[in-house]
Amino acid sequence: MAMALKAVHVCDVPNLDQVPENAALALCSARFRAGVNDDKICECNIPKFLVVGHRGNGMNMLQSPDPRMKSIKENSILSFNEAAKFSIDFIEFDVQVTKDDYPVIYHDNFVLHEEKGVIVENRVTELALAEFLSYGPQKHPGSEGKPLYRKTKDGRFFEWKVEKDAPLCTLEEAFHNVDQSVGFNVELKFDDSIVYKEEELSRILEAILKVVFENAKGRQILFSSFQPDAARLIRKLQSTYPVYFLTNGGSEIYTDIRRNSLEEAIKLCLENGLQGIVSEVKAVFRNPGAVGRIKESKLSLMTYGQLNNVPEVAYMQHLMGVEGVIVDLVKEISESVSDLTHAKEGEEKSMYGEEDGKKEGKAKPQFSKDELSFLLKLIPELMIQA
Repeated sequence: MAMALKAVHVCDVPNLDQVPENAALALCSARFRAGVNDDKICECNIPKFLVVGHRGNGMNMLQSPDPRMKSIKENSILSFNEAAKFSIDFIEFDVQVTKDDYPVIYHDNFVLHEEKGVIVENRVTELALAEFLSYGPQKHPGSEGKPLYRKTKDGRFFEWKVEKDAPLCTLEEAFHNVDQSVGFNVELKFDDSIVYKEEELSRILEAILKVVFENAKGRQILFSSFQPDAARLIRKLQSTYPVYFLTNGGSEIYTDIRRNSLEEAIKLCLENGLQGIVSEVKAVFRNPGAVGRIKESKLSLMTYGQLNNVPEVAYMQHLMGVEGVIVDLVKEISESVSDLTHAKEGEEKSMYGEEDGKKEGKAKPQFSKDELSFLLKLIPELMIQA
């Protein structure tokens, strides 16, 4: 069951047992690495801890009682630019390729609409661009698109109604119309139920790369995918931008064993020169030792998932050495992370070991042991509820 997550500050809770001194791992540099097979570092100007807007300003959960989850149409230019107003580094969005080879931004495998009282499903990759763009609000005044619907995991259908609706868009339109200050985390989206041949994957990836290379113009880009062969191939096809492997870390089991654990994710990255892993956050908390192994492998680590909408959970990952979080509550988490990483500045040693601001760089914030103890006990409870 999805739950509405609200920010609760640790200073507002009672003291609990003290936390062991080694509860948090040493903070690690968050530069994007070029992969273990390369000597160079990717040319990305990356801050110490990334906040990434999920599908822009947050995904839509039409069944959620939380109005923030249905405020702005996800994966739209409007949502991307709304997210860019806050102190974030990247927006994440899902890219698929239409049957006439146009990369479009859309999460679900199927576009749903109603015809004569019946919900009809059309696979995104089997639509031509013009037909894909005919759904939802239209760009031109006076034009009316086909209303969109969405299907939940439990099989319910909801008309896709949000407070601020917006047209569907292509990847090229995003490059032209989204604030240049924000980077793009381009998720290469594939259907888990389809076994793709390498030539088909290459055709799709080359269509995406063509748009990226023609339009990036200095914008920070990173690629990610749950599809192991897509991640491997996009790395093979280009070395300009970092590639991350997405994994839920074993919370679901797939026939492809490369998807079934953080250990398999590490192995995939090392064998194919990928730069890092984006894991479901609960997998990291269930297996915190994997963070150290990922660091030892010279890979970067980010996370996604609803728990990342809790500020203290995001900051606990900062202490563990996780290098970024993908979040839905962009305003709340970006502000909280900024507050936390500026906390007690000048009152403690900086990450360089200097005092009193003698060296540039923000001081590393600290929770008390009681507060950290609360976090360590709170996170498992949240994992059960999420």
